[in-house]
Amino acid sequence: MRMKIISIVGARPEFVQAMPVSRALRVNHQEILVHTGQHYDYQMSQAFFDELDIPSPDYNLGVGSASHAQQIAQIMTQLEPVLNKERPDLVIVRGDTNSSLASAIVTRSLGIPLAHIEAGERSFNRTMPEEINRLVTDRLADLHFCVSKAAVGHLGEEGIKDTVHLVGDVMLDALLIARPIAPSKSGILDQLDIASKEYSLVTIHRAANTNDPDRLEQIMSALNSITENIILPIHPRTKKVLASLKLHLGAHIRII
Repeated sequence: MRMKIISIVGARPEFVQAMPVSRALRVNHQEILVHTGQHYDYQMSQAFFDELDIPSPDYNLGVGSASHAQQIAQIMTQLEPVLNKERPDLVIVRGDTNSSLASAIVTRSLGIPLAHIEAGERSFNRTMPEEINRLVTDRLADLHFCVSKAAVGHLGEEGIKDTVHLVGDVMLDALLIARPIAPSKSGILDQLDIASKEYSLVTIHRAANTNDPDRLEQIMSALNSITENIILPIHPRTKKVLASLKLHLGAHIRII
């Protein structure tokens, strides 16, 4: 049966996840891609669509930056008329973002079936907004697609069993698709003047790390103690916090 499926994306990891899933869905089904606009500038949004050859969104809600509650409220308000207009057979959300939580609430309130990709992931730290997003989305979902047996176990402990499917990691699927393409499209090693397998790539973006000066200082001190080259793509917010700490960073740490 050919289904009408709405896929929700809004933040960087979701764009990567969408690539292999979208390719698979569009073989036999109609996929409508909705971009909430949670991440919106070129480097954090459109670049992924261009580089990964993801279909252009059918809807862009354009919510932009806001507080956790404001962003969720705006996504809910703007997504509801889209779902009422399209009346899909299924809505797919992924991961632990505000976009996923907001979309899950609206979808289930309208009585539309909901699938959650990367279901069952847990940090067991409820001070993390992402953990709340995961817990609520899993509780609302009708289908749970899990990366690992650990995730399946977490859902089982919460009483969610009959709707759970162990499918593996779509991020790995995306990597396997992109890996043979990357050498011909990417000049990042030459751009940064580094050699393959002679550096470490580090990301620091969780609020628990970036918003806690003591913890961020400990992380940077640990990176200072490492001798090999470190490439550190950094969020503007983290860069601002780092500047305020006035830490001395070794020459081997390259912030981009």
